[in-house]
Amino acid sequence: MNIALIGYGKMGRILERTALERGHRVAAAVDPFVSGAPAVSGAPLYATIAEWTQLSGAGNRVDVAVEFTRPDTAVENIRALIEKGIPTVAGTTGWYDHLEEIEALVEGRKGSFCWSSNYSLGVNLFYRIAAFAAKLSDPFPEYDVGGWEFHHNKKIDSPSGTAKILAEKILAAMTRKKKAVWEKLDRPPAPDELHFPSLRLGSMPGVHAVCFDSPADTIEITHTGRSRDGLALGAIRAAEWLVNCAGPGKPAGSARSGVFTIDDVMEDILKEGTQRKEK
Repeated sequence: MNIALIGYGKMGRILERTALERGHRVAAAVDPFVSGAPAVSGAPLYATIAEWTQLSGAGNRVDVAVEFTRPDTAVENIRALIEKGIPTVAGTTGWYDHLEEIEALVEGRKGSFCWSSNYSLGVNLFYRIAAFAAKLSDPFPEYDVGGWEFHHNKKIDSPSGTAKILAEKILAAMTRKKKAVWEKLDRPPAPDELHFPSLRLGSMPGVHAVCFDSPADTIEITHTGRSRDGLALGAIRAAEWLVNCAGPGKPAGSARSGVFTIDDVMEDILKEGTQRKEK
C-alpha cells in the first residue's frame, strides 16, 4: 500500500515508522513547517498538497493519505485530498463543525473518507468494554458510576475528547444516568449525573477510568496510553481497511466509497475475529 503522510511532525514520523513496519511504502510527506527532504523513509517531502500532486503526478501513485495536522488546516487539507480523488484517513481533531460540509463533498465526489477523534485500538476497545460494563451495572442502583481522566500539563483541552466520547457511550448504555458533569462539584451529584473530572499534572500519560462503586466493593476499568504508537497503528489499520488492503505488505484494492469512522473499522475487525473463532 502506498501512503502519503499529510503532516510530518512527531505523529507523522510515528505513522511513517508504523507503516513501514507493516510492509507499506510511504510515497510522499507534506508539511510546510518541516524543512529539508527527503523524509526518514526516503519519501519526498513537500510544502503543500498542491505542490505534491502537481509534481510528476505524485497523487496518482498513492493508495491513501493519512492526515494528522492542526484544526486550522485540516479542513483545507481534507477538501483538497477528496477533490483529487485520494482516499483519506483524518486523525486531526477540532474541525468537526465542518463535518457536514466534508460529508457532502465526499458524497458528491463518491469519495472515500474515514475520520476519528481517537484511532487508538486500545481506546476503542475500552469504549466497548466500559459501555458493556455500564449496561451490566444499570439494573444495580447499589453501584454508582463515575469516571475521571488524567493528562500531562501541556494538554490544552479539558475534558479530553476521549473522555467526552467515553461518557456518551456510558450514558447511552444506561437508563439511570442522564448527563455528564465535567466541572468541579460543590454539592452532592444528583443520582442521574455522571461525574467525570479532569486532572492536568506533570508528564502524566493519558489515563481514563470508569468506576462502579457500592458500599461493599468497587469495580474499576482503566485505560492508560503510554505512547502515540497505538494511535498510529489504529490509523494505519484504518487506512488498510479503507482501501481494502488485505494486510501488511499486501496491495490495496478498490477503496470503499463513503464516510466512515473507526467504529466501522473496529466492527469489521471484531467480526473477522468472531468468524475465525467459529471456524
